Amino acid sequence: MRAAAFERVKRLSEVHAHLTSAILSQGFEFNGQRVPLINPQRGIFKPQSMPYLLSIKTVFPTPGRKVWYDDQKQVHQQIYEGSEWVEYAFMGQNPEAADNRWLKAAWEKQIPIIYFLGIAPGRYKAVFPAFIADWNAAALKAKVAFGVPNAQMTAPQTAAERRYALREVKQRLHQASFREAVILAYKGRCALSGLPEALLLDAAHIISDNDPHWGQPVVPNGLPLSKIHHAAFDAHLIGIDPDYKLHVSDRLLSQRDGPILEALKHLDGGTLHLPERTQDRPDRERLAQRYALFREAA
Repeated sequence: MRAAAFERVKRLSEVHAHLTSAILSQGFEFNGQRVPLINPQRGIFKPQSMPYLLSIKTVFPTPGRKVWYDDQKQVHQQIYEGSEWVEYAFMGQNPEAADNRWLKAAWEKQIPIIYFLGIAPGRYKAVFPAFIADWNAAALKAKVAFGVPNAQMTAPQTAAERRYALREVKQRLHQASFREAVILAYKGRCALSGLPEALLLDAAHIISDNDPHWGQPVVPNGLPLSKIHHAAFDAHLIGIDPDYKLHVSDRLLSQRDGPILEALKHLDGGTLHLPERTQDRPDRERLAQRYALFREAA
């Protein structure tokens, strides 16, 4: 049954950019029975038909009147700062409550589970296999470690394995939450073409996330771009100056080869589609740095 649950979540993750509460509420089928994947009201979940814990989740809260990604870093801070594992709070104050005993049993038996990690309100990335690595009644917290990707469903045995697996989770979290925030800020439209289909958009970094000072996963360092516009931007075939003006390279302007190329060429001299909130607009200093690379590549 656990293998069927993992296979269903794997399939859902391949089909959907993120998993919503509605998608997860459909559960999975086993021997003609519909089995839930989560409890909509609680973060720790064991189906009645299973002897051990199946999943845990971290909900991304909607903070008052603020846009959710304004608090993005704070919500995921403990994951980004973790080295081998992350902490997961017990349900309530009683370590012997049923939910918390499920965590304990999963720790004692080293049961592989699914961690539905919130990346935006009502949206999740599934991380599995995950394992309860410690259970602390006094602190009312468990520790969660992640399995090595593409390996067997066994708990990591060494600190090096745990660090490697957590780095992979951090990267996935970075990519997913950054994409959600950037695309939401621009209301699901490409910043260059205005294409209104979020499934066809990437969240492009203005400054690469390899840059420790300018490459943070924040909305002012991102642009929602369709696949072809993202590729052209990364290849320095399209540039954006600090005044949000678009520039197309001479390499593209000199070519004649069909409507897609013509659509790219028509961007030259145009203006970037901007988000409504001033604080979400591309950072001018980052644009200046990126535009300098475009000029050098010309």
